[in-house]
Amino acid sequence: MKLVVRVKLLPSPEQARALQATLRTCNEAADHASQVAQATGATNKYALQRAVYHELKARFGLSAQPTVRVLGKVCDAYTTRQANLKAGNLGRKGSPRRQRVESTPISFRPDAAQPFDDRCLSWQMDARTVSIWTVAGRMKNLGFVTSPEQLKLLTEYRQGESDLIYRDGQWFLAATCEVPEQEENPEPVGFMGVDLGIVEIATTSAGDRFSGRVLNRYRRKQNRLRAKLQRKNTKSAKRVLKRLRRREARRAREVNHQISKSIVERAERTDHGIVLEDLKGIRGRVRQAKRQRSALHSWSFAQLRDFIGYKARRVGVPVLVVDPAYTSQTCSECDHTSRRNRPTRNRFVCRQCGVVLHADVNASRNLAHRGQAVWTAGRTSTAPTPSR
Repeated sequence: MKLVVRVKLLPSPEQARALQATLRTCNEAADHASQVAQATGATNKYALQRAVYHELKARFGLSAQPTVRVLGKVCDAYTTRQANLKAGNLGRKGSPRRQRVESTPISFRPDAAQPFDDRCLSWQMDARTVSIWTVAGRMKNLGFVTSPEQLKLLTEYRQGESDLIYRDGQWFLAATCEVPEQEENPEPVGFMGVDLGIVEIATTSAGDRFSGRVLNRYRRKQNRLRAKLQRKNTKSAKRVLKRLRRREARRAREVNHQISKSIVERAERTDHGIVLEDLKGIRGRVRQAKRQRSALHSWSFAQLRDFIGYKARRVGVPVLVVDPAYTSQTCSECDHTSRRNRPTRNRFVCRQCGVVLHADVNASRNLAHRGQAVWTAGRTSTAPTPSR
């Protein structure tokens, strides 16, 4: 299983200027190689290397291995574009949008990320420094900071390339780690359903509830602050807006990490599997009032599901995804389904058997039942063959 570990670099002003010049030069070279690839159709790595390798070295002053990495980045960009064209993500065949994309060379931002392999970048884990190639020469003793857990992952499992990233005035290195997965538990005791929502970010069939009120309050505060700064429209307001950029996304990511870790740890401790609801296309299916649309579209449920998935694979916890239709209207005790079973948003009262539950807990129990049925149906029967 591949995990990306991102560490923060601590360059001095001179080192930062050298890194900035390196990114700018590499992306200028990538732009030139992209124009050649578009004009000649040489989007294959070896064909493009034969066409522009020596020119890039002479014109932009790149060393051999950084030149190869630049060409690899360009070819990967064209491969991704071709995959999107084939999937129809950039318009139908013959459409103006598709023709415009096909006829335009891919361009790279001056500060776009640049990959480095082990010939261009070396790690000194004990000293927490890296040595990296730049256009100003080899830069040594460039410090970085990271958590103990991430440092352990880097030391034991780092493989392949690392990307140099510049974002919001800060420098990062994103390294790929090949982490082994534990064998999936073939005989879980049961399954724990996880119901996702906005007011309650996640509710499990074991009764754990992770409230989203604090995060939603923070989002409303950020929205009011952004609106206020946009109305002022001064230079200082724009600087503050730029500084606040991505802060809300980082907060939501941190909350999702905490919730997913807690859910997976409980499932591992109790020897249970996890059942999630298939919410693909939920934003297009659900009708919301105008005041609720912002909360719906800022809801990062896909990220939370991804976090639960990869953390569960690391410890061997099985994860199932089931259809959530009518789980909020169906009684988890008697299977009676009715809209009248939900008198309020957070209260479930069965009109048939009279059971009273928190609505999200009831839905998560229904998910657990469906997950158990899917798991049982997918297993090979061990029942003895009946005699004649």
